[in-house]
Order: sequence, then structure tokens, then C-alpha cells
Amino acid sequence: MSTGQSTLPKLSPGADTAAGRPARAHAPRLRALDGLRLIAALMVAAYHYGGRDGEVSQAWGASPKTQFPSLHQWFAYGCLGVQVFFVISGFVICMSGWGKPLRSFFASRASRLLPSYWAAVILVTAVFALPAVAYKAVSPSDALLNLTMLQQPLGVDRVLGVCWTLWAEVRFYALFALCVVLPGANRRRIVLFCAVWTLAAAIAQASGEATLNIVLMPEYAPFFIGGVGLYLLHIDRRDMTAWGIVLVSWLIGQHYAVARLWHAPDPHFFSYRSSGTIMLVVTLGFVAVGAIALGFLNRVNWKWLTVAGALTYPFYLVHEHLGWVAIEVLHRRLGLPSAATFALTVASMLLLAWLLNRFVEKPLTPFLRKHLNPISARLH
Repeated sequence: MSTGQSTLPKLSPGADTAAGRPARAHAPRLRALDGLRLIAALMVAAYHYGGRDGEVSQAWGASPKTQFPSLHQWFAYGCLGVQVFFVISGFVICMSGWGKPLRSFFASRASRLLPSYWAAVILVTAVFALPAVAYKAVSPSDALLNLTMLQQPLGVDRVLGVCWTLWAEVRFYALFALCVVLPGANRRRIVLFCAVWTLAAAIAQASGEATLNIVLMPEYAPFFIGGVGLYLLHIDRRDMTAWGIVLVSWLIGQHYAVARLWHAPDPHFFSYRSSGTIMLVVTLGFVAVGAIALGFLNRVNWKWLTVAGALTYPFYLVHEHLGWVAIEVLHRRLGLPSAATFALTVASMLLLAWLLNRFVEKPLTPFLRKHLNPISARLH
């Protein structure tokens, strides 16, 4: 998921300095992007609380089908919030890497991702270790390895179920850093990056080579690439190459979303997702980021959206596993109705996200950024 800032520079077409960095001007924060982040996170939460079976059924005491007889079918589409996150990430990371040296880019990403992530890993591990909690905690050794964000490629049990998306984000950051940030970002290099990655991802898919698939992520590449293309449109909406990047990315992205999430109608499945609705949700994600990129939502500038954007990442990290605990307490032990339990669980996870943002992110993010990139800190 995207965890970058939403204050994006508006650049004149082709405005590259001799160093290959854009000439930046002050631009207002794109608060609509903050709001879209929260919407995507709430989509994923709806999926985890009422759009699937598994551990959440244990929390409810029965399948969410019985808790939400009609809504569970719509909640099942909430998993597509991840694809929306990836589009946002491509947009924001292109901005973050354009005009920054590699060390500064690394410091900004690490300082933004790690504080809340570390706190969430420690918190979920501690809660799951409580005798009153029915969910199994990972081993102490695996919990420690989870702090590296490398648990998935190393085959270790995950503390946070959602961390698989962070592994995809990290691979995107690495590709962008090596191919764009390190040699110096400019429009030509970014367009080449998008074109080569699109073609290479298709080749990786066709080859079936596991290593290529891990590196190039054919299933998720079009969403990141589409976001990068949308950032190029944010710079110049008349850029036909950027329009082509976005269009091709959308065409490939909807294909992968349908291929992964569609199945023939079957009463034995938890729910049925129609291919048309999957395509519609993916399309709306591209359109929403595109509307922000092109300035159509500049009037959506409410200050509270900045807070919403700040809460999205910590909320995303803690909502699933700690949400199971909250659902079990509120519904099975206190006897609250399903709708009230759902709403209070979301509210409690948002409150926890605010606490993490206030007492973890705000002090530790600048501290890490300063010490990971001391030269930049001295210059500022």
C-alpha cells in the first residue's frame, strides 16, 4: 500500500534540470488522495471482517454469511482495495523518487514504513500471546524475523496477514530505486522503466520462471505502473505516452484481477464475484486516482482528510488480527449485534491507528529519517 505523502509538486511539461530532476514549485496537499487511501483501507477491512471465511468466522462464532446475509457478497469485493493501494503507490513513489538521491529515497521509505510496522508486529504478537486470546501467536524467533519485513520470502510465519502487500511494495521500491532513482529520474527514464517492466512482466508470466515472477510481479506490476503513468499525467495531461501507459496498465490489471478473483457460480464458495463487478472496481480505482492527478478533485480539500491519510497505514497494519479479537469480545462476549460490532471494531481500530500515529510515527519517523540520511538533515 502507498505510504507516501500527498503533497505533490505540479511541474511544467518536461521540466527537468541538468541533473535530471524536476524544477519544483510549491503545490497544495492533494487531500483527496488521503481520502482515497482511507476508502481503500476500509474496503480491505470490510473484506477481512465480513467478506471471507477463515479466522474471522471463529471471531464471529459463525460464517460472516450468517452475520451479513446480503452484504457479505459486496464485502467480498473489498480485497480489491489492495489494487487501488498499488495504483496510489505508483503515483506517490514516482513523486518521491523524482529529484531525490538514492540515500534520501531509501531514508524516506524506511522511516515511513518501519515505525508503525514494528509497533504493529510487537502489539499483535503480545495480544495473541495472552491466555484469553484464542488465536495462535508465531514463535518468538519468527516474530523477531518479522521485524525485517523479509518473512515472506524466507518462508516464515507472518505476524500480520496484510504484510504480503508490503513485500510487493518493497519490491516495487527496489525496482524503482535501481532503475529510476539511482541513475537520476527524468521523464524519458520513467517512460522507459514503465515500458520495460510491462514487457518483462509479460515475459515472466509466459515463462513460468518462479524467480522472474518474484522479481517482476506480473500480477501487480500493472497497478504500480499505472500509478506512475498517472503521475506523468499529473505533470502534463497532454502527454499521450503517459495516457498509453495508463491505458495498457488498466487493460492488463483488470485481466489479472478477474483471473485471480473470478470463479464460476458455485454454492460451495463463500461468495460469487462477477467479472463485470471486478472490472468495475478496478476501473473506478484508476479513474479515482486519475481524477486526482488531473486536478478534477482539487476542491476536495477538507483538512480532516489529512488526518484520514495519516491513519490509513497504521489502521491497515493492525485492523485484521486485532479486529478478530475486537469482534469476538464485542459480539460473542458482550452480545452486540453484528452491525454494531462491525462499526465499533472499525472505530476501535481507527482509534488505535491514531494512537500509533501520535505516539509512534510522529516521534520516530523524523528520528529515523534524520539518522538514515544525516547529510540531508544537516542541509535542512
